[in-house]
Parts: sequence; structure tokens; C-alpha cells
Amino acid sequence: QVQLVESGGGLVQAGGSLRLSCAASGRTFSSSVVGWFRQAPGSEREFVAAISGSDGKTYYTDSAKGRFTISRDNAKNTVELQMNSLEPEDTAVYYCAVDRSSDVRTNARSYDYWGQGTRVTVSS
Repeated sequence: QVQLVESGGGLVQAGGSLRLSCAASGRTFSSSVVGWFRQAPGSEREFVAAISGSDGKTYYTDSAKGRFTISRDNAKNTVELQMNSLEPEDTAVYYCAVDRSSDVRTNARSYDYWGQGTRVTVSS
């Protein structure tokens, strides 16, 4: 069992930055893929970024490349998402999730555990 708690969301102006954090409990965290997803009102939950457990490889959706950076600290059981150059289109509730498999997948249905989400609002 893995429990996830996100933090770091808030209100920021366009062009600003936020750092989201996901704190995890559970013995399998360090070997698991961790992903960040987001869901805007009226939209489906979409993949943002993920990081593998075995080698720390990172993966991003096209809109996040060059602006967002995902990182993990297995000693602290945390994964962070640094978001720069934020745009109003980034407004959403952001969720971290754990996939117990070793393959990085972008489909939300593949992830086994989810946090409660943290809200990010970017004003224009």
C-alpha cells in the first residue's frame, strides 16, 4: 500500500513558477514509477510527467517539455515537479500517482495509487 500527499499548489501569475511536492509512504515507492497528472474542469485527467524508479529516467508531455522538471529523492520518499513559465492553460488540479510496474506509462488507468491533488491556478 502506498499513500501519497501532494502540496505546493496555489495561485500564480502567468510566467511564474511553482514547485509541487508529492510525499509518499510505502516500501515499494523507490522502485516504482511516479507520475504527475492534471485535470482541468470539464476535462479528462491528462499525463504531465513521470520518472522511473530504477534509473530515474524522465518523461514529459509535449506541453511540459522545457518548462517542467520532475525529480525524485528516494531517501526522502518524495517526488517534485518544478513548473516554470506557467501559462493559464496549466490551471488544473495536479495529482501524483504511483505505478507499481517498471514501465513508464502515460495512461492514468495504469497507475495504482493516487494522491488527493493540489490545485494550481495561473492567472493571465
